[in-house]
Amino acid sequence: MEEGWHIGVVVPAKNEAKFIRKVIETMPEDVDCIVVVNDGSTDATSQEIKAAHCQAELIEIDLGGQGVGAAIDAGHQAMLEQFDGPFVSVVMAGDGQMDPEDLRAIIAPVITGQADHVKGNRFAHSAGTDNMPVQRKLASKVLSIATTLAAGQPIVDPQCGYTATSHEVLKEWNWNRSWKGYGYPNFWLIQLAKGGWRVNEVPVKSVYGAETSGIKRLKFFASVGAMMAIEHHRRNFGWLFNRNVTPHTLFAFIAYAIGWISLLPGISTDLERELLSRGLHPVMLTLVAWIVAHFFDRTATAMVQELRLNAKARQATEA
Repeated sequence: MEEGWHIGVVVPAKNEAKFIRKVIETMPEDVDCIVVVNDGSTDATSQEIKAAHCQAELIEIDLGGQGVGAAIDAGHQAMLEQFDGPFVSVVMAGDGQMDPEDLRAIIAPVITGQADHVKGNRFAHSAGTDNMPVQRKLASKVLSIATTLAAGQPIVDPQCGYTATSHEVLKEWNWNRSWKGYGYPNFWLIQLAKGGWRVNEVPVKSVYGAETSGIKRLKFFASVGAMMAIEHHRRNFGWLFNRNVTPHTLFAFIAYAIGWISLLPGISTDLERELLSRGLHPVMLTLVAWIVAHFFDRTATAMVQELRLNAKARQATEA
């Protein structure tokens, strides 16, 4: 327990017999509960979990191979059943890629009220990312740009799975809509932005060893890219029908619409015709419109977060 907050750690694991015992046994002493979600392992992962020794309460959930996102969801929901008071639910992979010494830094912004969800940022750590495979580093950079656009706020290291989430987020989360596969961090970040939850990133150490990735790159980028594009538009259009809709949301919608319309043949606005008559190519018009839209989208995201904070403050005052 830390400053009146319970600390729970969710550990998704699939075929992690080589690493899972060390992950469990090196948890910080102030962790109250560890939920290991065994997602259909075919090796000795379950036996290693049972053989591990730790001070925290240790729970194993057998999920049967539904995907890492589904495993994390199951772990978070188990934490909701485990704790009554304030708690923070941390996600730490079962392959040993996350340094337990970084856990305090991950949970601190949640406990002090500075954030609702905290992500690790491997690129900001003083140790650097020289040990990160080049392909992963490039993929992270590309996904950083895509997730920043989709979530309406800057995200440097979206694929880092080392996270801490407040009980308040988990209590309001829509568990019926989830992303079961490897793109779960991107999906979560978009939904967090939609709900007005504050997201912070803190430096964490980049740890790589003999572990292997189960990600199929082409399938991953195709499916996650499509998901982010869809969820991005769902978030923006959903805000239009919210009673707390802001002018920035309307401006973002108009700019996005101009960008899409300029790509469609035979459809144009007076503004587009004027700009095209001045030599601005339709593709350039689309890019300019979407850059403007993203500027307004970022402002709208910040305002939605402020509205949630104000509502929370009013509830506290009335109580």
